[in-house]
Formats: sequence, C-alpha cells, structure tokens
Amino acid sequence: MERVLRDVRQLPKAHLHLHFTGSMRSTTLLELADKYGVRLPDALTGAEPPKLRATDERGWFRFQRLYDAARSCLRGPEDIQRLVREAAEEDIADGSGWLEIQVDPTSYAPRLGGLIAAMEVILDAVDRASRDTGLGMRVLVAANRMKHPLDARTLARLAVRYADRGIVGFGLSNDERRGMARDFDRAFHIAREGGLLSAPHGGELTGPASVRDCLDDLDATRIGHGVRAAEDPRLLKRLADRGVTCEVCPASNVALGVYEKPEDVPLRTLFEAGVPMALGADDPLLFGSRLAAQYDIARRHHDFSDAELAELARQSVRGSAAPVDIQEKLLSGIGEWLAA
Repeated sequence: MERVLRDVRQLPKAHLHLHFTGSMRSTTLLELADKYGVRLPDALTGAEPPKLRATDERGWFRFQRLYDAARSCLRGPEDIQRLVREAAEEDIADGSGWLEIQVDPTSYAPRLGGLIAAMEVILDAVDRASRDTGLGMRVLVAANRMKHPLDARTLARLAVRYADRGIVGFGLSNDERRGMARDFDRAFHIAREGGLLSAPHGGELTGPASVRDCLDDLDATRIGHGVRAAEDPRLLKRLADRGVTCEVCPASNVALGVYEKPEDVPLRTLFEAGVPMALGADDPLLFGSRLAAQYDIARRHHDFSDAELAELARQSVRGSAAPVDIQEKLLSGIGEWLAA
C-alpha cells in the first residue's frame, strides 16, 4: 500500500533561524535595486540562487559581498516594512505560526537615521506585519563577531532596552572562524541579565569546539546551526541533557559547502541523540528555499516519517520564545496535522 504523505506546508511549526536581509524575495530585491539604481552582482539577478561555497575565506567573502549588495537596497522605512511583511507572508504559506527574525541593526543604521532609529523602524515593521498577517513575530538581535566586542555590548544593552517591544534573544553571527566566543561573554551576560535568550551561531564552519564554546562561554540556550556537534557523541549528550535547541538549516549547510549533499547533513544523528532541533531557512534569498523545504529535505533525504516530522515541529515550538498560549495552539495543530 502506497504511503500518503501529508503536506509539510500545512504542518504548524516555529521558525527560529531566519536572517533579516536574507529573508527577502528575489523579485523584491530586483525591484528595489531598480528603484535605487543599484547594480547588483550577476549572481543575484539570475533565475537560480547563486553558487556559493564558504568553507574557505574567499568563499565566505563572496557570500558576504552578495549579502551586503542586497542589504544596500534597503534604504527607507517603507523598504523595511515591505521586507518584514513579505517574510511573514512566506512563513505563513509554509505553515509557520511563529517567527523569530534575526537582525543586526547597525547594518541599517547609516540609512535609517542611526542605531536607535533603525531599531525602532525594524520593531515597528515587525509589529505591523504581525498585526496585519496574524503571524506571531519577535526579533533576535545579533552581534557581528567580525566587529569589536564593545560593539556587541552596545547592541546587547540596546536589545535589553527594547525587550518590551518584541526583542526576545541575543545572537552572534558571521564567520565563526573569526572572533572567539569568549570575547563576547560580557555582551551575552548583559543580554541574559536582561531576560533575553542566548542564541549564538556555532558548529557550522568549524567543528564541535565552537559549539562547546557557545555553551561554556555564552551559556547558550539555543545554537545557530550546531550540526558539527554530530562529530562528538559526548557533546551530543550534553546538548540533549541540557535541552539546547540547535537551529539546523539543511539547505544552507549544503549551499555553503559544510556538507556535500542533503543526505550528508546529520539530521538523523542529532534527532536520535535526543538533541532538540528547529529547522530553519537561514537566508532564502541566497539559498533558494524557505521553511517547508527544510522539512521536505528531512523527509526525502533522511526518510523522516510524518510522526518524526511532527516531532521536529514540536521541538521548534518548544525551543521558541513564543508565549504559552501560542505554543499550546501550535502543538495542538501539530497533533491535528498528524491525525488527519
């Protein structure tokens, strides 16, 4: 008897790893570039996502160059509002009931009137998009590990200041081969003392040691990526025992050359070790796939059953900062999807 597969786009889930500029629709990028007279790199104007490989310094530099080119097309509050609204619409279409979008406001400050003004524009856009679409949305402020740790402290204080406006966490992004986690411990201490969850990137471009550093030095409650922990069984047990959620982005891992093929991403290893996961799209603009596609990868390349996909969705919800009532609604919806 042929197995009937449920539509993963109908599976309620939370999205915990989506970068701000990287959430943009490619069509929107082209329209904004035309609006502002920006000449985009050829890799951003084709029908297919750009060919990327960031496992060496040159590849990461190219990735960042494309990202910066896209960011340069976001110049006014109306552009920010459009990006956030469209990100919400895309998430809803993929079954998301909760989105935590990650942003470094310093990247937008020069064009939006300064750091505080940029933060307020972003939070206003998130609040409006959430009200207009019905999607629960919050913000995770991320420091850049390529910049000075003092900059991260400034961002942490700003994030805490606006915690009552929708900021729920503090992260650390960019090339994890640069800037030790311990250099940013003070910033994360400020964020945690202010009630924000700690969600630094680790275990993507470097191995298990970077995940341990996030746990030991930054007291991480979530890890952005974390897939390289699969190389260390003791670390897997530690993550499982502490209930640290890894925000795993399978399509991104393959696109950046962390793994050669979708089936090489260690989803099974983490899942069977009991490590909570929240599948994420990372940067759909550059990697060409959104949230539901990550669940499809788990199904097609790792033979996850619908019951296991439902458990992945539950883990994403439980790892989120969503209020209890929203979590309960999503968990109930997951049960209904599985029972259908």
